[in-house]
Formats: sequence, C-alpha cells, structure tokens
Amino acid sequence: MKKAALLSICALFAAVLPASAHFQMLYTPEMILDKGGEIPLKLVFTHPFEAGHTMDMETPQEFFVVNKQKKTDLLKTLKPITWTSLENKGRGFETSFKLRGMGDYVFCLVPAPYFEKSEDIYIQQITKMIVNNGSLPTEWDADMGLKAEIVPLDKPYAIWAGGMFRGVVKSEGKPVPFAEVEVEYMNHRPDLKKNAFERKGAVSAPHDAFVTLTIKADANGTFAFAMPKEGWWGFAALGVGPDTEFKGKELSQDAVIWVQAAKM
Repeated sequence: MKKAALLSICALFAAVLPASAHFQMLYTPEMILDKGGEIPLKLVFTHPFEAGHTMDMETPQEFFVVNKQKKTDLLKTLKPITWTSLENKGRGFETSFKLRGMGDYVFCLVPAPYFEKSEDIYIQQITKMIVNNGSLPTEWDADMGLKAEIVPLDKPYAIWAGGMFRGVVKSEGKPVPFAEVEVEYMNHRPDLKKNAFERKGAVSAPHDAFVTLTIKADANGTFAFAMPKEGWWGFAALGVGPDTEFKGKELSQDAVIWVQAAKM
C-alpha cells in the first residue's frame, strides 16, 4: 500500500512539473554562407530551450545531404561525441562537410528510435536542416521523400527576426491536417569546441508554457509562426509518420526542421 501510494504521488508530481520538448538537433553555426568551405555538424538529441537533459543517441539509420538533386551519404562520416548540457552528458555525433558549390544543401537525418522510459514509448525525430551557399536558392522547398517531413514555404535561412516561417507537415508525401507542432528556441548557444551548451541563456521564459510552444497546422497541413528573436528555432510535428510501433511499443515518428532567424 505504501509503495502504491508513493508511486501515485510521484506520478502526480511528474504531471505538474514543467515539460520541455525533445528535439533532435542538427546544428551548424550559420545556415547561410557567402563563400562555402568546410562546415561543422553536430547531432544531439536534447531539450534546446533549457539546455536540459540530453539523451544518448544510437547510430542513425540514415544521414545524407542533397544539393542540386545529388544525394551524398554521410552516415559513415559520423564520429561519436559526448555532449554536455546543464543537467547531464549524452552521446551524440559529429562530422564536417565541404560546400563545394552554390545553392541549397538539404541535410536529412533519420535517427534510430529512442526509448523514453518515462513515457514507455519510442521517439524517432526525422530531421531536416538546410544550409545555403552564395544566396542561390535551389531545393530549399523540395520534398525529400522522408516518412515524416516538414516542407518549408519560406527559406529557413533567410528570415528576419519577427518574420514568419511557414511549413507543410507531410506523412509519406501527403499533407497531415491539423498536425500538432511544437516550437522551441535554442536558448543556449552551442559551444562546438567544448561540445556543450553555454550556461547562460539568451532569454528567460515568463511562464513554463513559453518553454515549448504548441501550434496546430490547418486542414491542409500548413502552419505558420512568427519568430520574435534572432537565432535558431526548432519545429517538431508530433506523431505524423506512418510507423506507429517499434519493438512492440508505441512509436512517435516526428518531423523536425530547424530555422535560423537573422537580427535586423
């Protein structure tokens, strides 16, 4: 009886704690460059607003980049790293990639599903991040054929702070009506040399509800969000992929895209 009561109290306590969202990070310092060259890439599964708990990543299922319809497999280039958040350390990956020509480079990550013990489910966040070289647009708005995907309607690398980002949530290429989309600001700048978040955040949330914002797509799967501050913003459409089970447990197959707003 005492054990059951304790478990009930713990469950109630957990329910009222502020919950920040899981976000698969696919990060490089700048999404738009003038001269190209070698760029660093960090892959980390974490909670970006609070620089909170970082989850251990397994080797991804896929990692590739598309430029001018040419697909390059990057999976074998990944090297394991330990990423330090304000709460813990977790396993991630890093690599680098040389931008050899102008245009858009669409980086796509299909991570291995992560088991979230507290929810008894697996989470797989299929993630896109687009880097532009030379301000020449090519395939920033192309459908990459991912199981779960956000296709941008605005260039993710060319938006002023205060400007609007729009995207279409898709499942196997088809729009997902009224999809739930979580939005988080990368509040702690990543220190790529230390493989860690900086301790000081850029802003403070006035209430817990501002840590992870939730918006809904319309009947056509389209959503819009005005980013009030410069920096990186993550958008995660929850459970929109066709796969709903992994290893006998529920799977949330999410679509993630990252956007960088510029200071005006």
